[in-house]
Amino acid sequence: MKQPIILIALISMLTGTAQAQQEEKFDYFSANRQMIRNGVQAVLMCNGLFTSNRTLEQVFEQELAYLTTPRFEGPVGTVDGGEYEINRDLKAVAIGGAESGTIIRAAFREGIGCVVMAPDQTFDDIDSLPKLELPYRGDAATIPWPDGDLIEDKPLPGNVDANALQAASDWAFERDTPEQDTLSLLVVYKGDIILERYAPGIDMTTRTRTWSTAKSIAATLIGTLVDDGRMDLDAPLGFEWLPEIRSPESDPRNEITLRNALNMSTGLYPLDNQGMEYVTGSGMSYWAGASSVNGARRRALVRKPGTYWDYENYDTLLAVLAMKNVLGEDYQEYPRRALLDRIGMRNTLVSTDRFHDFILSSQVYTNARDLARFGLLYVQKGIWNGERIISEDWVRFVSTPAPATADRGNFYGGQFWLVPDDRDDVPKSAYSTNGNRGQYVVIVPTHDLVIVRRGLDYGAQGFDNFDLAREVLKAIGSDFVTSR
Repeated sequence: MKQPIILIALISMLTGTAQAQQEEKFDYFSANRQMIRNGVQAVLMCNGLFTSNRTLEQVFEQELAYLTTPRFEGPVGTVDGGEYEINRDLKAVAIGGAESGTIIRAAFREGIGCVVMAPDQTFDDIDSLPKLELPYRGDAATIPWPDGDLIEDKPLPGNVDANALQAASDWAFERDTPEQDTLSLLVVYKGDIILERYAPGIDMTTRTRTWSTAKSIAATLIGTLVDDGRMDLDAPLGFEWLPEIRSPESDPRNEITLRNALNMSTGLYPLDNQGMEYVTGSGMSYWAGASSVNGARRRALVRKPGTYWDYENYDTLLAVLAMKNVLGEDYQEYPRRALLDRIGMRNTLVSTDRFHDFILSSQVYTNARDLARFGLLYVQKGIWNGERIISEDWVRFVSTPAPATADRGNFYGGQFWLVPDDRDDVPKSAYSTNGNRGQYVVIVPTHDLVIVRRGLDYGAQGFDNFDLAREVLKAIGSDFVTSR
């Protein structure tokens, strides 16, 4: 009777040995990693210098601290020089060379921010890159908040504890973990700014990258089109997939809906996790000049749409592509005309790839006050100065748990992050944007409260947006219910 057991054990051992022999220890993507590393530095340095108007010393100390983590093994060069070039006349940078690998360039473009170029492009190709010459309306310094930056000096509301509010501010800025680097904190309560604080070298005009907070802005733009009946949450995305195949109408990816994309549950093959986010996938669009549109359409279907949650930059970009197909010629100016100009976000640049496709999954540059305006729009249930910008139905959609997260804590909605089921120290109705390096807009509808935190975190990071909300709520002085 022992023979079958021995045979099974032998087969298992041989199978395990065969699998072990299949392990690939050589890094076949090393060239990609090096190229993308240079691209990350090119984009961060270009935007740091020409979008944020920071000094080279500040850029190396803070923006490029991100490159000191093991996945990158340090930036190219130092403040004193290295294999990089800064062309201040062209507002462009080039990173790379004989020792550090493929040269990647990025150039600032009016109305957009820095655009990363393909490896085979040079500074001579800058004029071919997209730009947006659309003047802003009015002088923010002369327009009262929230439409502008003119702030009326008011005492704190009677129910706000000034000492507790200061303690929350210190909690955000005075971190025990050096990789958590808070740049700004802004709290809006009942429409008024009750706290505004900036780190040295930062002020109210400083624009920094939103990272994935851009996804929430993308969802808002899409919401305006859904509200107008020009897009449908439950309709297929409506474009052809790659690679091109015979009988494209039979492609199973045609079943993926806009709702699936916004809920991060398309079922498409994952590219941006398991250590591959700076190797392939959207990393090639963000940092190496590849088309964001083509990359987004190239993934294969591995699960039934709507059944599995998986955080993917390309899911957002699929939704943005669907928006582009609806807008046609209006696409380039739509973010400004449909949203940013209407709520006073004059400091916000929506960046693109070199083909003028918005990379609204990560690449938006803005300041704390503009993000506070964005949060205030949601606290006001989509209304701004008596005008409806987005519907209450859309506000409800983005703040409702994606069905595919039900068995994992209901932590994600429609391109916004939700209070997970296992937390009861902040209102369940709160929700938040969430961007790498600590970019948060926390919306607390029960308290008419918006909290904006900007950072240049690096390394392990780990700054918790809902912990911050908990600390700020200690200053407000009112109870809350924990039901969603």
